[in-house]
Amino acid sequence: MQIKKLVNYGPEDYRLESGTLPEPGVNELLVKVGACGICASDYHCYHGAPMFWGNDTFPRYVKTPVVAGHEFYGVVHAAGAGALEHFAVSVGDRVIAEQIVPCDKCRFCRNGQYWMCEKHDIYGFQAEDADGGMTEYMLFKPTSRVHKIPDTLSQEECALIEPFSCSVHAVNRGDIQFNDVVVLAGAGTLGLGMVQAIKLKTPKKLIVIDTMPFRLELAKKLGADVVLNPLMEDVIAKVKAMTDGYGCDVYIEATGNPAAVNQGLQMIRKLGRFVEFSVFSRETTVDWSIIGDRKELDIRGAHLSPGTYETVIDLFRRKLITADGIVTHRFSLDEWQQAFSTFGSAEAIKILLIPDQQAG
Repeated sequence: MQIKKLVNYGPEDYRLESGTLPEPGVNELLVKVGACGICASDYHCYHGAPMFWGNDTFPRYVKTPVVAGHEFYGVVHAAGAGALEHFAVSVGDRVIAEQIVPCDKCRFCRNGQYWMCEKHDIYGFQAEDADGGMTEYMLFKPTSRVHKIPDTLSQEECALIEPFSCSVHAVNRGDIQFNDVVVLAGAGTLGLGMVQAIKLKTPKKLIVIDTMPFRLELAKKLGADVVLNPLMEDVIAKVKAMTDGYGCDVYIEATGNPAAVNQGLQMIRKLGRFVEFSVFSRETTVDWSIIGDRKELDIRGAHLSPGTYETVIDLFRRKLITADGIVTHRFSLDEWQQAFSTFGSAEAIKILLIPDQQAG
C-alpha cells in the first residue's frame, strides 16, 4: 500500500512523496492520521530559521529527510508486538501522542522530566526516530506518551489538543493568583488557548495584546477583559494606568516577536513573573539590568506540555474550553503549499492538513 507524506529535505525544500505503508515494530502503533496542524515552528523551519538549521550560535537540530508535523491525532490502525498492552489501547481507538519522543535513558527522563529529554526527538523534526504527522499513516514510537481521545471530541478539538496542552503548561508556569493582573502578548492559536486557561484561573484582570483586530475580537469572546493593539495605542502606558502605575503581575509572551519581550519587561511590575513561551525566528536582545537590578523578576521558560494532555482532553470533554473560531483553514495534503503560504495571513489562525480531504 502506498501513502502520501510531506517530507522535509531542507529550507524551502519540502516534497509531497509517495511511500510504502510503515510496518509497526515491537511496541509501536500504526496510526491513521485524522489531521495535522501547522505550527509556527513548522513555518519557521520551512523558511530556514537558524534555531532549526543551525548557525554560529545554534547547532543544527533538524535531521532530514523527515516527515514534517507534530500537531497530529489519529486512529490506531495496527500494532506491533506488545504495543496494545504497552499503551493500553485497542485497534480503532482515537489516540494522540505527545510531540516529544523521549529517550527514557538520560538524567531528565530518569527524573521524570521527560519533556526536557537530552536527546530531545520531536515528531516531525528527527529523521528515522520521529517522522511526523503530515502524512496518511504514522508510527507512534515505543517511548511515546500516548493518550486516548473520547469519541465525543470534534475533529477541531482533537487537532487542538497539542497546542492547547502547551498553552496550559505556559499558564501553569505563570502561577496565576486571584488578585493578579495578567498580560498575555499574542492571540494566535496558542495564545487563544492561554486566554481560556487563564480565565479558568480567575485572575483579577486579563489583558490580551495583539496586532490583528479579528484575533483580539476572538480573545474578547473567549474571556479577555481588555484587548489592546500596540499598533494603535501605547500599550505600556495603558497597562500602567490600569495598575496604579505599578505594571502587571504576570506577563506571558506568546508572539514570537522580539519587540514583545522588551514590551513585557517595561510593563511588568517589580517582582513580577515573566513567562517566555515563543519560538523566535531570530535572536532577541534585552537589557538584563531590568531583570535583575531594577525589578528582580522571575523569568520562567515554558517548553512543550508535560502532564497537560489529559487536562486539555478533560477540559474539552467538560466544555470548559472551546475550539470555536480557532481552526480557520483546512487543506488536503496535496494542497500543502497553499496551506503554508496561508499561514500568518491576516485571516488565518489554525491551519489543518487533513489527509482524507480532497483537494479543492
